[in-house]
Amino acid sequence: MNRFYMLLGVVAVLGGGALFFASREKPAAGLTWGGPAPAPAADGFNGYTTGSDSAPVEVVEYLDFECPACAQFAAVQMPTIREQLIATGKVRWRSRDFPLQIHQYSRFAAHAAQCAGEQGKFWEMHDQLFFNNHSWAQTGKNPSRLFRGFAETAGADGAKYDACMKSERYAGRIQASLEEGERVGVAATPTFFVNGRPYQGRSNSDGFKALVDSLTARR
Repeated sequence: MNRFYMLLGVVAVLGGGALFFASREKPAAGLTWGGPAPAPAADGFNGYTTGSDSAPVEVVEYLDFECPACAQFAAVQMPTIREQLIATGKVRWRSRDFPLQIHQYSRFAAHAAQCAGEQGKFWEMHDQLFFNNHSWAQTGKNPSRLFRGFAETAGADGAKYDACMKSERYAGRIQASLEEGERVGVAATPTFFVNGRPYQGRSNSDGFKALVDSLTARR
């Protein structure tokens, strides 16, 4: 009997340790859906951009990192758009967060991208989250460890990333982007605006190239 109670005690200790560790790993409430929305930040941040500041065309993309359609666009269409339109100086691409409430970890993923972004690795983390979308999105499993690995693969310092995620300092920035999207009529992701106007064309590289070529020809 004494051995039984000793074993029971060991199991209880190990179980308590596992629960403690799991609680430490759980994403903060402000970075997932289910709690009150954070107050929108007023820091004036207007999204990360890639491409020349003097590009004649700007595309603004409202995205959700847990959105399958966004992941498909990023993996299939975006490489060609980068090669044909961004690298050639024709387009500046701006990323804005629009986390959908149907996706549990979309805000958490957006914050992970922001934390990589403060180290100059936003677009690398953007690609990690989207190219590995199948491994975490809509699985219902806590993606904290995966995201940290993505951040390090993207070139971010792990300790700085951890501190940033723990601080939740960009939660308000993400909320501000979401509210901005709602004001301009975004209802789904991905949604695009080209030079300030809603994009109604095909959401692929050919569609964007045709519009950009038309706009630049007019100039």
